[in-house]
Amino acid sequence: CGRGVGATMKLRDAPSACPSLWRSLHCPPAELRLDLVLSSGQTFRWWESSPGAWTGVLGERVWTLRQERDRLWYTVYGEREDGSPPEAPKPDGAETDQILRDYFQLDVGLPALYRAWGAADPLFRKVANDFPAGVRVLRQDPVECLLSFICTSNNHISRITAMIERLCQAFGRRLCCLDARPIHAFPSLSALAGADAEARLRALGFGYRAKFVSGSARAITEGLGAEGLHRLRTVPYAEARRVLCTLPGVGTKVADCVCLMALDKAEAVPVDTHVWRIARQRYGATLGGRSLTPRAHQEIGDFFRGLWGPRAGWAQAV
Repeated sequence: CGRGVGATMKLRDAPSACPSLWRSLHCPPAELRLDLVLSSGQTFRWWESSPGAWTGVLGERVWTLRQERDRLWYTVYGEREDGSPPEAPKPDGAETDQILRDYFQLDVGLPALYRAWGAADPLFRKVANDFPAGVRVLRQDPVECLLSFICTSNNHISRITAMIERLCQAFGRRLCCLDARPIHAFPSLSALAGADAEARLRALGFGYRAKFVSGSARAITEGLGAEGLHRLRTVPYAEARRVLCTLPGVGTKVADCVCLMALDKAEAVPVDTHVWRIARQRYGATLGGRSLTPRAHQEIGDFFRGLWGPRAGWAQAV
């Protein structure tokens, strides 16, 4: 797994294997279903590493998560374990607990939201009764979320996941080796803004998206900066979306995904042809004309915001 590095770390797939290296949070399945949330196309850095265990990268650390009854168990792999120097002090339990609470937005109570949406919308109530609860919106790093969703246009989850993996291997810092699998951090903006980044991305199979990924990385580096992108969390939704839509390869749908999943805009409703069809066929909404123009996006989003309220984007995720 690379020269000059110590032994490969072994995947820890259950708390029973190394109990001292695992911690847990109270988190019933009605609040979170890992299998539904981590495979839903919100994020592309997690995989089911063994039945019921999900391994991935969060906050430049490698984690394995598992649910057992009302507990969310987790373990974090330290860089010291594979012989490479630590880049940051080892986090304490309170810090790692908080990272997960923030990522899964566990301060937002899901059952109460399901009840409110069901009371406002009989169709939602029927769908919610047919599907398990526990689908929630992640709170992701804005840079990673933005550049990942630029790759989603005309694409499907398995292919996007493979593209993001190649992106991280080629441009990201290696974090550790797990069962001989090298795992990398998401690349920095500067790595993707380099003069040769577009050509390298094309060689990795990114096609026309290569110029958008490198172009947006460059535009952010030369303009807002990563800090400015994070600060969009504090501005109104319409302003955040307007700023995002000035970036190469970012249309209304991608901007709404980033607003919802990284910028704390719970009212953002990403609209694609599937959502548009639901609005017309199931709700009888005469919206949007004949094509998905920015105006159609706005009208359909406003329709669902009027129906589901300030967390309409969460309701749509269900």
